[in-house]
Amino acid sequence: MSTPFYVSPQQAMADRAEYARKGIARGRSVVVLQYTDGVLFVAENPSRALHKVSEIYDRIAFAAVGKYNEFENLRIGGVRYADLRGYTYHREDVTARGLANVYAQTLGTIFSSAAEKPYEVELIVAEVGNAPEDDQIYRLPHDGSIVDEHGSVAVGGNADQISSYLDQRHRDGMSLAEALRLAVDSLSRDTNGGERTLTAEHLEVAVLDRTRPQKRKFKRILGRQLSRLLDEHAAAEKEKEKGKPAAGEGESSDGPASGNGKGAGKDTVAEAGGGESESGAADD
Repeated sequence: MSTPFYVSPQQAMADRAEYARKGIARGRSVVVLQYTDGVLFVAENPSRALHKVSEIYDRIAFAAVGKYNEFENLRIGGVRYADLRGYTYHREDVTARGLANVYAQTLGTIFSSAAEKPYEVELIVAEVGNAPEDDQIYRLPHDGSIVDEHGSVAVGGNADQISSYLDQRHRDGMSLAEALRLAVDSLSRDTNGGERTLTAEHLEVAVLDRTRPQKRKFKRILGRQLSRLLDEHAAAEKEKEKGKPAAGEGESSDGPASGNGKGAGKDTVAEAGGGESESGAADD
């Protein structure tokens, strides 16, 4: 009788985690970030039928990367949980925190079970509040852990590189057009440091908009509205670049030929300082 091959529990878990991470990294990235009126979801997804971003309940939305059939099963389960809880208790009792806990239990059980492979998915559950400080964003990796995120988060693909780019540039109080442009710019950067062009046809965009009068705050941004938002911010950036003075433009050769040398020295220092300030702003 042959002795069964032994694998330590630590090694088995490490292998399962590596398997799940590789599957998730093959998917296209999803970016979620806060803006002044709510939470924005942007996914690189050319398909018009298979969604990576979906509504769960009144103020709650769901985004995912990985194997579509696996995260679609989780999405359906989340919708059923939210509907049942809202019907049994009250609509306000359905929260992103509660839904994230349910997903964490499900993913954790599947990941630790030796009877089946781990799910190759990474989820984001977000809820929009009455004010920006009340917004909630939770990221759930394949192993069922919960990460409370603030400001911006990216999953799938080269998520680490995208998250670093967002952390450096995201700020509170961004308009929808600014947040969308930042998200698209981050998704356009590939692992080699180059940039791709992503148009409205390559993107799936949705928002949780706290200013909507309806109870349901989820809204997809499609077609002309999406193209207009992308063009609007691109035009604003061009105008901003056009308005910047060229190097040395602040210096004038029409100053007085004679006069107080002390005064002339002050003018020269002020102009030089202005030139340094403009150069620094351009570098940022």
